[in-house]
Amino acid sequence: MSFELLPTDPALWRGRVDTGEEGDATRWHQHVKPWLRGSPRGVALVGFACDLGVRRNHGRPGAAAGPVAIRRVLASLAWHQELPVWDAGDVHVNEAGDDLEGGQAYLAGTVADLLDEGHRVIVLGGGHELAFGSFSGLARHTASPGATIGVVNVDAHFDLRAGERATSGTPFREIAEHCAAAGRPFRYLCLGVNRDANTRALFETAQRLGAQWQLDENMGAGQFQQVRDRLAAFVDGVDRVQLSIDLDALPAAVAPGVSAPAARGVALELVEAIVGDVVASGKLALADIAELNPAFDLDGRTARVAARLAARLSR
Repeated sequence: MSFELLPTDPALWRGRVDTGEEGDATRWHQHVKPWLRGSPRGVALVGFACDLGVRRNHGRPGAAAGPVAIRRVLASLAWHQELPVWDAGDVHVNEAGDDLEGGQAYLAGTVADLLDEGHRVIVLGGGHELAFGSFSGLARHTASPGATIGVVNVDAHFDLRAGERATSGTPFREIAEHCAAAGRPFRYLCLGVNRDANTRALFETAQRLGAQWQLDENMGAGQFQQVRDRLAAFVDGVDRVQLSIDLDALPAAVAPGVSAPAARGVALELVEAIVGDVVASGKLALADIAELNPAFDLDGRTARVAARLAARLSR
């Protein structure tokens, strides 16, 4: 098959066990269970083990191993969650078949099924091409075109490129086209845009599509509240939110294990605040963590950041 959903190796959910302590000293690996249809409402993890879009976009391949690397770190994190967490496995795309579009559609079906059961879904990547598959699942779940979906993308890149085939640089252009075909408004806020990594043509495309954005150079320590206020205004104007986090939005020293490391980036403190604000809004239906490339991840720094963000998205 070109794509399939495979269960997670149970060996990934193992780690330290603290004995002899009073109170709850448990960790993620002691709580996360395989997802089964009908599982009580909670948080559902699903991986997208694919970087075919990164290859098509001429990036550094390796993100297909991202979901496994994130789970390895998550397993030993201290448990502070209120909701149960289910592991739905990984969507694997056979790169030899070169059917990324089919893989995105398969991910969409998986996401829609999980959302239909009432779970908050976190997609672990994998290349950023996963964002279109995730959105398609949310749109399928949110059947009424009158319900507005807002997409918040923390990213150094707009990922609004045109092309006959999907890549890691096209997902939000694909979302815009999907919205136009379905009669939905396209609501897109990109936080962390690197001016030097996006051509004039991409800025013009963003403007034409009605996208909103904030440059990384305007997201410094003295501007955190301004960014959060802008985010709040955006979220207030939509019904459901997809939060997509491309790890290349973070400084290279914090997140070296990505396809395109950032020269400047956005501080982890602000990214965590963005996550917290969206979760607190009560409108978060779906989140993506994309572009972890373990092959370039010095000391596992990026996987640790990704796991930390996944834990916050689960609360």
